Amino acid sequence: MTPQTPPPMPGAPSSRGIIALRWDASRQLTRSVFSTHHRTVGLGYIAISAIAVILGTILSLLMRLHLTYPAWRLPLHGLILPEEYLALVTMHGTIMLFFVLTVAPQSGFGNLILPAQIGSRRMAFPRLNAASMYLTAISLAILIAAFFVPQGAPISGWTAYPPLSASPLTGPGQGTGMDLWLAAIALFAIASTASSINTLTTIVKLRGDGMTWQRLPLTVWGWFTAALLSILAFSVLLAALTMLFCDRHLHTGFFLPAQDLINGIVLPHTGDGSPLLWLHLFWFFGHPEVYIAILPGMGLTSMVLANFARRRVFAYRLMIATTLLIGFLGILVWGHHMFVAGLNPFAGSAFAISTMAIALPSAAKVLSWLATIWRSRPRLTTPMLFALGFVSLFITGGLTGPILAQPILDEYLHNTFFVVAHFHLVMAMAGVFGLCCATYYWFPLIFRRQLSGPLGKLHFWLTIFGAYSTFLPMHLTGLAGEPRQYAQLNGIPGPSTTLLQTTTPLQLHITFSALFLAFAQLPFLYNLIRTALSPASPQENPWQATTLEWAPEPTPSDPWARNPEPLTTYRGPCHYSEDATTFTPQWQPDATPPHSPE
Repeated sequence: MTPQTPPPMPGAPSSRGIIALRWDASRQLTRSVFSTHHRTVGLGYIAISAIAVILGTILSLLMRLHLTYPAWRLPLHGLILPEEYLALVTMHGTIMLFFVLTVAPQSGFGNLILPAQIGSRRMAFPRLNAASMYLTAISLAILIAAFFVPQGAPISGWTAYPPLSASPLTGPGQGTGMDLWLAAIALFAIASTASSINTLTTIVKLRGDGMTWQRLPLTVWGWFTAALLSILAFSVLLAALTMLFCDRHLHTGFFLPAQDLINGIVLPHTGDGSPLLWLHLFWFFGHPEVYIAILPGMGLTSMVLANFARRRVFAYRLMIATTLLIGFLGILVWGHHMFVAGLNPFAGSAFAISTMAIALPSAAKVLSWLATIWRSRPRLTTPMLFALGFVSLFITGGLTGPILAQPILDEYLHNTFFVVAHFHLVMAMAGVFGLCCATYYWFPLIFRRQLSGPLGKLHFWLTIFGAYSTFLPMHLTGLAGEPRQYAQLNGIPGPSTTLLQTTTPLQLHITFSALFLAFAQLPFLYNLIRTALSPASPQENPWQATTLEWAPEPTPSDPWARNPEPLTTYRGPCHYSEDATTFTPQWQPDATPPHSPE
């Protein structure tokens, strides 16, 4: 007899049911990956930045280890050659500046939070928004591919100065690797411009009822100003990249003079170009890029300080004005990067004055932050600690800005580690602290789970100690004359060796501090994984915040719920009672009794 198939157990799914379940799961995954919902796109941007920050951190540690131990052999590779060190410098700077400090605060958290903060439930152009995210991912993949082509990644630095970047004859990595760099950054510029257009249109056209310009949270003003800068800056960068590509492959002469001689070969260029033109075009993008990365963090810091101090932001309208003024002045100061490039002295003086002028709105922001928390009793939550860390690093790094704004001082300090220290404190570390603040603050809103407070505070104290321990000593090595972008600091003939040997103890300290700073992120990673694996525990407005993103959702159990009806705004943000015991959210009508944090 033919054996009979036993009947399925009661309640067990049939084979057809299992196939249907798998098909539904596959469809759900596909819909999630290719969704145009703004939160899905925002998480895509965050994932891109997470990959980039891991890779960029590894590259920076390899650089530090090579500077300290030039004879150290990388496992499975061997000695790091000088051209390989320059490739590490180029790729580290490019990855961290573009794909971390630009993508995460502006495109990542902008997509996750911006629509809700203005009373909207979507971005203006969802398909364009998703396309921008995919272009950004493709550009990162193209950039990483430069490591695997013949001769490797480019060596001309993240600034790609010609003539080093204008011909494949100038060194290893300047052939296919440099072309991939140009293609990656060009795609990134297109994606960032499209994303910024989407951001501006969303803020201008999709604000909910009652959300006037003066009621916008300062985070929205930061995203708005950064988007304006992005459209201007990345458009100019894209033009410069196109011109450089033509110099490399079409024998034009935008950045190279006629009959340029490289490695004994006369290049057949036409026209009479100049490398100085690239510096003007690149730094017209480069300095606004600093504020594209830092302005969203400034806005978030203002709101978080006010929230946990239970105070209104001091001089709210002035803070809006200073945000716009920083953006305006940020496009006028690019020449201070070129003091050593042979600028006309009168132009140098003009750029020095404009650079010092931008310190005024920056100082006004610092004073507002200090006045907001003055004599308050703030709740020292993890987001509050990272906001205070942002203020500390911004002040510390900003104090060296007026020094570098002086042409006579910059001539000595420009190509030293003093500039590296200034840049990493005022932009890189302050920007990272802003991202950490945003992560801890908005994590309960996005994922319906709250990160561990004790682990978050441990992460804060380890990170701020590592940041200062790593980058403050670089000021001293820079003052001693330590050059940046040198693959090896020992073995230099003449008195330079004696001078640089005095910085050897500091070099060891910086390297071990950099390793400490990298490993200080392990509590954060553990906190993320541990919280993600825990069951969801929805909490309505756990920080007792007043801005619209914390308004109750129509279906609170679904963080991706769409609400076609925009929220109504009844007042500006940060409305707290005099005794800081009650607060009134933006979405609450006047007739409703105020909330109590209890």
